Amino acid sequence: MAKITVNTLLGMKRAGQRITALTAYDAPFARIMDEAGVDVILVGDSVGMAALGRRDTLSVTIGDMIHHAKAVTAAAQNAMVVVDMPFMSFQVSAQKALENAGHIMQESGAHGVKLEGGEKYADRIRAIVEAGIPVMGHIGLTPQSYHQLGGYKVQGKQGDGARRLLADARAVEKAGAFAVVLEAIPAELAATITQTLHIPTIGIGAGAECDGQILVMHDMLGLSDGPHPRFVKVFSDLRTQVKNAFTAYIGEVRGGAFPAKEHTYSALTESPLKVVGKKKE
Repeated sequence: MAKITVNTLLGMKRAGQRITALTAYDAPFARIMDEAGVDVILVGDSVGMAALGRRDTLSVTIGDMIHHAKAVTAAAQNAMVVVDMPFMSFQVSAQKALENAGHIMQESGAHGVKLEGGEKYADRIRAIVEAGIPVMGHIGLTPQSYHQLGGYKVQGKQGDGARRLLADARAVEKAGAFAVVLEAIPAELAATITQTLHIPTIGIGAGAECDGQILVMHDMLGLSDGPHPRFVKVFSDLRTQVKNAFTAYIGEVRGGAFPAKEHTYSALTESPLKVVGKKKE
């Protein structure tokens, strides 16, 4: 499989070939995704909720993102690795956004960054792109702004909201983004945006007409706690499988079945007591 690049993704849109994307936060899962053929691995700020036990994404730092991105980029050989710019790493100014994007790229070895927001942050996207860093946009439900949005709610259901999101999508493309995530918006609106833009759209809760799809890995593997959003499909119940493995381990250790002889090293040719009792010459 050839290395996935920005040009690969643009070519996939033109050819009508669906783009696959998933989140990952460590080397083992990133390696498995890469071997399976996932096109884009997003080191999302969702790491805060999915892997670090936090209530939202707002407390995730640049240091957190770089730490996890290093592990992912070390394992992914073919997939394009994109790293989320966390809360307050780009909102202050275009200059600050550029500095932080450069820091993330230099330290993590990633292939691009993603930032939330549309027309309001177009100047940030433009500044980063002009510095040679690929940028993925993100509009619709933007988790870093969920307090302002009134919670994790579907966006663009009414006329004004739909028109604003279409304007946001166009602004993101004009600013130079190579793709845009559409989160939690009506499928009809997502289809219109996808047909309007020349860059790929990556949907999450945005219907089947987007150029690609993304899910949080822990959600689609059944590892997340609590109810899932409507747009999540659980492809494997790993939580139950892993719990059963832990339970079996505990039982075998307590019952003396593990470790068995085949799990034990034996290299001494005489009694251990004799070996311990020998004096040094």
